[in-house]
Amino acid sequence: MTNLAVIGTQWGDEGKGKIVDLLTEKASVVVRFQGGNNAGHTLVVDGQTYALHLVPSGILHPDKTAVIASGVVVDPQVLLEEMAKLRARGVFISPKNLKISEKAHIILPYHKALDQARESIAAQGDHRIGTTGRGIGPAYEDKASRLGLRMGDLLNLKLFRQRLERVLVEKNCLLVGLYRSSSFSIDSLMELVENWANQFKAFIVDTFQIINQAAKEGRNILFEGAQGVQLDIDHGTYPFVTSSNPTAGGVSVGSGLCPKLLDSVLGLVKAYTSRVGEGPFPTEIKGTAGDRLRKNGNEYGTTTGRPRRCGWLDAVLVKNSVELCGIDRLAITKLDVLRGLPEIKIATHYMLNKEKIDYVPASLASLSQAEPIYETFPGFDQDITKASKVGDLPDPVRRYLDRLSELVGVPAGVISVGPDRHQTIMLHDFFPSSV
Repeated sequence: MTNLAVIGTQWGDEGKGKIVDLLTEKASVVVRFQGGNNAGHTLVVDGQTYALHLVPSGILHPDKTAVIASGVVVDPQVLLEEMAKLRARGVFISPKNLKISEKAHIILPYHKALDQARESIAAQGDHRIGTTGRGIGPAYEDKASRLGLRMGDLLNLKLFRQRLERVLVEKNCLLVGLYRSSSFSIDSLMELVENWANQFKAFIVDTFQIINQAAKEGRNILFEGAQGVQLDIDHGTYPFVTSSNPTAGGVSVGSGLCPKLLDSVLGLVKAYTSRVGEGPFPTEIKGTAGDRLRKNGNEYGTTTGRPRRCGWLDAVLVKNSVELCGIDRLAITKLDVLRGLPEIKIATHYMLNKEKIDYVPASLASLSQAEPIYETFPGFDQDITKASKVGDLPDPVRRYLDRLSELVGVPAGVISVGPDRHQTIMLHDFFPSSV
């Protein structure tokens, strides 16, 4: 048995979807443990591209169990649309292979309205966070303030309506009185809710029991994070962060798995760095080189389509994530995107106030002033997408990978040389037993 967490080490968009899909072959259960539809995973299977937002990446394997756990916030309308699109493409989805936690909180229309209203006002003063406007933050706020409604509440519509009526008094007051926006009626919302209840009642279960039973039976469980460590609400570049915990610690909180039972953590590292939205980005490249990375890597948000900011690989950032999450191995992705660049760089340290440091400052002001110290490697022009072993890679690429592992103190376990499943060099067996 192996319980494995797949964690993004940067600001998200590291290619977790492909790696999770690849590893699912030997897993029995695939669990999404935090976040909402503000994150997206893009998978390429046999030349076909799939964009997932809430459905766990393991859904493309019909014999596996895909779990949306209690730490996720669910927009039921978005989930219905995503399921319909996948089914239209022949993907099998039923209560047999998709389980939704009864404890997962619901994103309601007023959450999205509040999110968008706040961001609009913040933008006027250039104080925007860069949220997706999907209502994720306001839904987590309600969870923390005990005002949230959960998927399990859909199974008792009378109680749901009673609670919604109380919550709606506050939400309408905020929307109309503070944000000069439109209010929501209880009847229109309940019409939506009743449809969700009919559609999802067979999918809503106690996923804690499913996960822990699988662990007791010695089955392999794969935990799939959204976003990346540097967007963690507690340990990321606050306030330019997400509203949940994408760290390895979030696995137990969001799924219910006992921390003692998590066996291994795989940290995903994109071969360069990208970031969506606002916030400090020490290794950001502006101009032609940054545009080239964005174009070659198709760096546009799976969920929003927003262009991502791009820059050189930041080993200081990755090392911080390794230490926070106890990462055992690295999965290095999008290595092929670096092809054709005259030179490649890794930030090994920062210079801050005339001092050389190897950690990420907690202060945003300090991080914004930090100047990266780079090591430069020669570029490469060879097509590496057909490489099946490390020896097939050009010397500059191998030196680049070796130096990354040396800087962060963790060996590579997976090297992705292209977007498709087969364009992967596996250096480690993460599931020795196919249970």
